[in-house]
Parts: sequence; C-alpha cells; structure tokens
Amino acid sequence: METQSYLLTVVTFFPALGAVAVLFLNRDDHAWIRRLALVASAAEFALSLLILRAFNPAAPSYQMEEHRQWITSPPIHYHLGIDGISLFLVLLTTFLTPIAILASWKGIHARVKEFHVMLLVLETGMIGVFLAWDLFLFFVFWEVMLVPMYFLIGVWGHERRIYAAIKFVLFTMAGSVLMLVAILYLYTQTGTFDVSAIHSYLQAGAVPNWTLNKEIWLFLAFFAAFAIKVPLFPLHTWLPDAHVEAPTAGSVILAGVLLKMGTYGILRFCLPLFPRASVELAPWIGILAVIAVIYGALVAMVQPDFKKLVAYSSVSHMGMVVLGIFAFNVIGMQGAMFQMLAHGVSTGGLFLVAGMLYDRRHTHLIAEFGGLAKPMPRISAFLLFISLSSIGLPMLNGFVGEFLILNGTFLANKAWAAFAATGVILSAVYLLWAYQRVVFGAVTKEKNESLPDADARERGILAAVCVVILLMGVASPLITTRTEASVQHVLKLMERPGVYFARPPAKVPAVGADRSVRPKENAEARAHTQVRPCGAGGTGAALQPPSAASGQASSTPTATDGRPRGAAPTEAR
Repeated sequence: METQSYLLTVVTFFPALGAVAVLFLNRDDHAWIRRLALVASAAEFALSLLILRAFNPAAPSYQMEEHRQWITSPPIHYHLGIDGISLFLVLLTTFLTPIAILASWKGIHARVKEFHVMLLVLETGMIGVFLAWDLFLFFVFWEVMLVPMYFLIGVWGHERRIYAAIKFVLFTMAGSVLMLVAILYLYTQTGTFDVSAIHSYLQAGAVPNWTLNKEIWLFLAFFAAFAIKVPLFPLHTWLPDAHVEAPTAGSVILAGVLLKMGTYGILRFCLPLFPRASVELAPWIGILAVIAVIYGALVAMVQPDFKKLVAYSSVSHMGMVVLGIFAFNVIGMQGAMFQMLAHGVSTGGLFLVAGMLYDRRHTHLIAEFGGLAKPMPRISAFLLFISLSSIGLPMLNGFVGEFLILNGTFLANKAWAAFAATGVILSAVYLLWAYQRVVFGAVTKEKNESLPDADARERGILAAVCVVILLMGVASPLITTRTEASVQHVLKLMERPGVYFARPPAKVPAVGADRSVRPKENAEARAHTQVRPCGAGGTGAALQPPSAASGQASSTPTATDGRPRGAAPTEAR
C-alpha cells in the first residue's frame, strides 16, 4: 500500500531517538542531559504541528497513513494513521512533555540521565497508542508506555513510591491481559489485526456466529482495560496513590495524557467494534460515570493533601468524559473529546503548581500553607486562573467541554445530566475552598513568610499553560471543527442491524467568547427521530427512527467479493 509520508513515524519515534542521544552523554553532565532532553521534546512538539498543518478536517477517517507488513504469520502490520480523535491528543502529549521536563529542572537530582530517558521513551509509547491502527501494534505501544511510568513513580517518587508503582502496574496489567485475550479472539474470528478491516467485516456481517453475547464479553474485556486507565469508579483506587507519590513530571503526564488513553480507547475500539454491547450496557456505564462525577468531587472536598485533592478531581472530571461518550450523539461526544484536552491542560497545570509548592516546602498538606498571596503573588495568581478553568468558568477551556457534555447528555437522559451537573457545583466548592486555605488569610507558618515567588522558568511554564487554557476557551472551533467529522464517523461505524442513532445538529456550536451560546435545535432531525432515553427498556442511549419502530427491515451489506479473511478490504476506511 502506498504511503503519503513518513511524518507519523518520525513523530512517533523521534523522542526515542532523543532518548538514545541522551544515553551517550556523561552521567554526571546534568546540565547537558536536561538541555538535550528539552531540545528533543521541543523539536517533537514542532514536528507534531506539521501534522496539524497537513490535517484535513473534512476527512472522517484516518489520514497520512503508513501501512507496511511487519510479521507475516500471524499477519501483523505496522499501520499508523491519524484522525480528528487522535490529532489533538498527540498535540497534547507533545506539548506537555517539554513542560514536564522544565518542571523537573531543579527537582530531580538523582539518576538524572535515566529520568529523562524514561520521559522520552514514555512519550514514544503514548504517541504510538494514539496513532496505531493495528490491534497488535496498539497493544505493544500500550505496554511500552507502562514500563517508563512504573520507573518514574517507583524510582523518583516520594515515601510510598514502591507501593504506588506496584499498585499502578497490577491494575493496568490486569486490564491489559483481558484486552489481549479479546484481541486474540477477534483475530481468530476475522483473520486480521487491522482495525479498519475488522470494522468492515463486522459491518458487513461477514464474521460467522457473531452473537450479542460474544460482543458483550469482548466489549467488557476491552472496556475493563480502558476503565482502569480512565479511571472509572470503582476501578480508581490506584490513581490517588500514583499521583501523590509520583514526581511532578510523572503527575503531569499521568493526569494530562495517560488517563486520556482510557477514554480514547473507548471511543476508538469499544463503540465502533461492539455497538450493540455498547448500547446494551450504556445504562450501567452511565450510572458508574455519574457516581464517579459526584463521588470524586465529594472525596476531593475533604482531602487534606492538595495533590490528592487534584487526583480525586480527575476521577470526577473523567467520569464526565465517559458520560459524554455514552450519550451517543455528536454534541456529547464532541464535548467528551474537548474535555479530555481541557482536563489534560488544566489538571496538568494544577499539578505543576503543586510541584512548585512542594519544591519550596516539601509537603502537599494544605494545612501547612496559608497566606501565600503575600510572599508568592505570581504563583497565587496562576493557581487561581488554572483553578477557574478546572471549575468551568466561561471563556476558559473547562466550560466548553462541560457545557457540550451536559447538553448532549440531556438529549439522551435528563436524569444523568441533572445529577452530573452537581459535579460542576462541587468542583467550585473543593477548588475554591482549597485555594482559600492555601492562598488567603494570615501566614500561619513562619517558613511561609520567606518563600520565593515564581522564577523565570516557572513563570514561563505556567504562562504557557494559561495561554492554552484561554485559547481553548475563546477559540474552541479550532478544535471542534477538526474533531467533528471523526466523531460522526464513529457513530456511522456503530450503525448495525438493531442499533440506530439520531443525527444531532450537524455543526457543534462554537463555545467561548459568547457566553450565551445555545446549540440550535435541528427541527427536521427531531421530526424524524424518536429519542429513547438511556436506561429505558435496557436499550441504553439508542435513538430509534420511525422506520425501525414501524418494523421496516434495514438493509445490511454482505461480503460477496470472495475476499480471504485477513485481507484488508479496499473500502476499509
């Protein structure tokens, strides 16, 4: 198959090349190790911007495809591609990695070379996860990403780092084993690991004895791996320990990118490969998502540790993302995509501030601070701005994603939207209360009176994060117009006999500068669809058109071209 370019390969493996270059430096030459790692990660970010420039927003499926045979038997391919769903997740990864390196500039003193090698290898694994279109290749990158994060927590973490690292690995590996079993079973049924080919076979009904029961079990195997990574209640218990014990760079990458791999996997694999199971189990998953939103916020409210508070806020915000995905409409899923990006930037910013406070006081306990507005006015101002974005203040990035998610969820299930909306209120409670205790009031600890404010490096880091937060808030169409076609394509791939979805308004409203944004109702679409709320009749968020309700048979294509199993069909995309 002809390839358009090798840009995706370059972007994927350039950080690994940088890691190899770092290995050749003298172990004690910390300054040049940091500089080389920073230059490599900054160059990687510049390369990823070339993808954005070459990306075609109108194309629904993957672009810049690279497809080569890797292993003959079984047929495993080196297959990379990018679409609107993975585009900005790649950019988020390449943006946060140099930020994480800068944040660790003065905080890491032991094994500096190994630390930066782990960060760069981790970046390669994360980007590979977002670009792989072969299930086996995806699994390889998924596991590659696990190893450096284990070492980042276990070697450079805090007091209970070994416990947190092992717990992180055990949870993730348990899900990975289930996903691997499901991948191998899909191969035995289709003869291929190629994602697009599997889509075509399943949509054409060319897989023999494909029953709803099988689909549900396969869905659960994939979903378990992704739900652990999100993490979705009640599989979240590894996250607070990992965040609290990880170094600042580890927490930024973990919250900013690794958690998004779970929701990315749900969008990429669970929904289009197993649509009937997705609809069947949507009521239960929606309940778990609502619980995560409220439970995460309530537990965050009572945390004495600032870093653990931010960790539980991630459980709440990622529950909102899962809710938007299982609304099964363009608005909700667009909101989920946007919220993934917004959460990665804003929560990454909160962990950056937490790391700066720790560098000065070597504690995360909120009670150890207070009155920091006087000795540290710049860091206090940055913390307020980032906290407001996480709360969902209009004009900032958090508002856009939450607004679209609640809007889309309301169309699918009003009760879900009502309960989830309380999470927005609770987020204001725990973040503003924490900010009040950390920043305002009198200085209660003598050590806090002479704490230095942000230096030039720290101001640059936080300013970059705040600029992205504001840009996403006032110019959201820069993102939504590039993700819309791919989200619609996911819904199209879910169209199987017995699974129907209404088409919401074709254009997602631009949310940002105008606070009175309201998505326009598509009267024609409403006139031709019958909305069944999630949880009604055990059908999840399925939206049934009148033709299906009146018993009209739906036409399903069948495989009649005599293709051998394992050969990618020409219309795979």
